[in-house]
Amino acid sequence: MADPTNSKHVYIIHGYGATPANHWFGWLQKRLAADGITADILEMPTPLSPNLQQWLEHLSSKAKLLNQDTYFVAHSLGCVSLLKYLLSARPQEPLGGLVLVSGFTKPLPGLPMLDEFTQDQINYSEAAALAPKRAVIASKDDAIVPVALSKELAQVIHADFHEVEHGGHFLDSDGFTTLPIAYDVLRDMMGHEAK
Repeated sequence: MADPTNSKHVYIIHGYGATPANHWFGWLQKRLAADGITADILEMPTPLSPNLQQWLEHLSSKAKLLNQDTYFVAHSLGCVSLLKYLLSARPQEPLGGLVLVSGFTKPLPGLPMLDEFTQDQINYSEAAALAPKRAVIASKDDAIVPVALSKELAQVIHADFHEVEHGGHFLDSDGFTTLPIAYDVLRDMMGHEAK
């Protein structure tokens, strides 16, 4: 149940091949709801054959609340999509924070069908000015997004970097139907003790 006195709003953005029902997204939404925080899991279009323009348009139509009470949690392809969207949207005031899980902004080895999302290397460091609180979460044994790419993203946007020893790509097939570190990092950004 959302708390009407809590104006914080979280958008959760999935990645390639995923839906809002996958991985740990629903769990995170429920955890936040228990804290009285509204969280929307955006259903990105054609996730098995993603198109950058369609994803940017979808973010523009669905993620309309862009203020100091707005937080984003993005996974994998959702991270670069979110950054491109925010840099084009240019919010009028700083956002609450960004939590990027297994993020990347460079082409992925073995996934050339996603190169469209990384071809234009925009000035991602400008994203740092859009949200004063930024974190990147990555796993050393991620076979899809090499940890070095996530680490580089964290450096470019001046984000706190949280490295997990064994997380794979944080997929439900890796055993991740919950992701407490994402919840803890997000709640820390919001300045609240986790319940």
